[in-house]
Amino acid sequence: MSAVKSFFNHPYTFWAILSLPAIPMFMALTTGDPRAVHQLLHPTGEFAARFMIISMMITPLMMLFKGWRGPRWLMKRRRFLGVAAFGYALAHTILYLIDEGLVAFTGGEISKLYIWTGWLAFFIFVPLAVTSTDGWVKSLGTKWKSLQRFVYAAAVLTLLHWAALHDWSGVGAALVHFTPLAALELYRVTNNLRRQRTRLA
Repeated sequence: MSAVKSFFNHPYTFWAILSLPAIPMFMALTTGDPRAVHQLLHPTGEFAARFMIISMMITPLMMLFKGWRGPRWLMKRRRFLGVAAFGYALAHTILYLIDEGLVAFTGGEISKLYIWTGWLAFFIFVPLAVTSTDGWVKSLGTKWKSLQRFVYAAAVLTLLHWAALHDWSGVGAALVHFTPLAALELYRVTNNLRRQRTRLA
């Protein structure tokens, strides 16, 4: 294996790539600008959704492009993408709590659709991230995959959370990100059904 290939295949290199969006975010927080926390709510949430979407697209992409190495390369790093999604979601949640303060825990705030869907999505992310280590995968066995399927619920909640932002002003941006995933999942489901019918014929 060449040095360049070895470099790009190293886990730390992939982690560094996943961390790149966080660098300007961190720099913005160090400027002392009182608006920085509020301004970072959207980018942290968006990158959490993006990494989640990418991780979910890998399996149908492997089915669609059987001879392409890209999806297989990503498959080996899918858990990294999931943890990165949780990391940005955690940053998004912390910044939201800092920005809103005690208001975040009032009934009027929590009852908003884009708030409680965001909280539910985050709470689903927590056990998925915690059980992403090799030890948990081995310990849970086949139950690990069943647990990871809850990411579909998190994806739907994230879509609603994003779309419902500020009187549904986020619909366009949410659809731009989630439509490719929906199309690939539809392909995966229809392809699996077709294969089942072929076996039964």
